Amino acid sequence: MDSSCNRHLKKDDTLICARSLCKSYNNIGSSITILQDVDFNISKGETIAVVGSSGIGKSTFLHIIGTLDRPDSGALLFQGKDVLLFNDTNLAEFRNRSIGFVFQFHHLLSEFTAIENVMMPPLINGLDKKTANRLAEDILLRVGLKDRLFHTSGKLSGGEQQRVALARALVLKPAILLADEPTGNLDRQNSQLIHSMLMELNRELEMALVIVTHNAELASFMSRVVTIIDGQLSDSHI
Repeated sequence: MDSSCNRHLKKDDTLICARSLCKSYNNIGSSITILQDVDFNISKGETIAVVGSSGIGKSTFLHIIGTLDRPDSGALLFQGKDVLLFNDTNLAEFRNRSIGFVFQFHHLLSEFTAIENVMMPPLINGLDKKTANRLAEDILLRVGLKDRLFHTSGKLSGGEQQRVALARALVLKPAILLADEPTGNLDRQNSQLIHSMLMELNRELEMALVIVTHNAELASFMSRVVTIIDGQLSDSHI
């Protein structure tokens, strides 16, 4: 991977530039290196699959790119600004505004309706309730849930729940969507629906898309496929 962030940052299409990222964990007195001096660039609108066996650090990498976790060292430049220098409050505000997340488990608030779940990011962002409601309804209609706006998550199918989670992740039109095994709990039909929807929304919203997946079919849709080998990101072929 090209380590020259400064050179790449001169390009208008560079969204994220990771520089010299390192991350290790202690396990029963020994240190396990997950990422070692990782340099990685993500362009606006780019689609990337992170593949490989369990335990190699795919989710850790995704969490660091998404600022859910901090590396031991290194820089994470978002359009030229190192967001790792932000304090926790400013980092949370940045994350809410600029990054969308979808996980294997939908993590919906069970007592809330679909539209109430999707309204949460705009409300946290400080938007008024009327605007949050309008944004939530618009994106829920886009993901095909016109007739499920006022259903609580327990009354939705697994595929519908994941579409609500996707709508929640995209309601503020983030610059990048990070997805960790987004179809891992779905049957083939719903998986294919989510696959198609992710690619359509990537084009429509011009957002970058990074997906951790064991699903070869989903990975094949991405413009780049990478894996982690000895703490480094490397191009992969599936």
